[in-house]
Amino acid sequence: MTRTWHRPSWFAILLAAVGLAFFLGLGSWQIDRAHQKERLFAAFAVAKDAPAVSLADARRTQAAASRYPRVEVTGHYDATHGYLLDNRFHAGRIGVLAFAVFEPTDGSTPLLVARGWLGRDRDGQMPRVPPIPQGEQHLHGLYAPPPGSGLRLGNALPDQSAWPKVVLYVDPAEIGADIGRTLDDRVLLLDAEASSAFVRDWRPQVFPPARHYGYAFTWFAFALLTVGLFVGLHWRRRDAA
Repeated sequence: MTRTWHRPSWFAILLAAVGLAFFLGLGSWQIDRAHQKERLFAAFAVAKDAPAVSLADARRTQAAASRYPRVEVTGHYDATHGYLLDNRFHAGRIGVLAFAVFEPTDGSTPLLVARGWLGRDRDGQMPRVPPIPQGEQHLHGLYAPPPGSGLRLGNALPDQSAWPKVVLYVDPAEIGADIGRTLDDRVLLLDAEASSAFVRDWRPQVFPPARHYGYAFTWFAFALLTVGLFVGLHWRRRDAA
């Protein structure tokens, strides 16, 4: 028994070429996305130790500067209105991410401040959230987009009367409407403090580079499979006479 090459039809060649180009293109795109995320994580790590700039400067230059500039701002909290972003995981535990509204002293647009993560207790009950500080505060942290979320199933903020309110995603526009104010579309991720009850281990809320490399491997495997199928279908067995 031997094998012989059977000339493929033009349609088979075209189909294989399109499939190969498609899978290789997707694999290359995922590699590029992985490289972008590596640069993003590196910039984020550098920003955490960078000198702080004023919030006003960060707002003016955020389009051209780092995605996560480290800022400082003086003002006071709205001690009445707090929000808890539910179903947030840290070190394998589920908990909440506490937010408060902060009013800069210069009268500029208020913004949400991420105070940090608190874990639920063993019975799954909500943690006790430390009171929102009162009086003038001088804050340092990263000026960043709101944390990512899954499906936006609805916060139903008007239906909640107790504070802090629980949300499933953080939308500054929606929260602003809930309290009758216009809020910054970014949030402040507070610097870590050893004495704080909150965990502040901030990371970009995006797929890590490893996930993109995994997707790239899958697409390249499909490209290899396409070549294997094309060859296998046209390199056929021929029984000896």
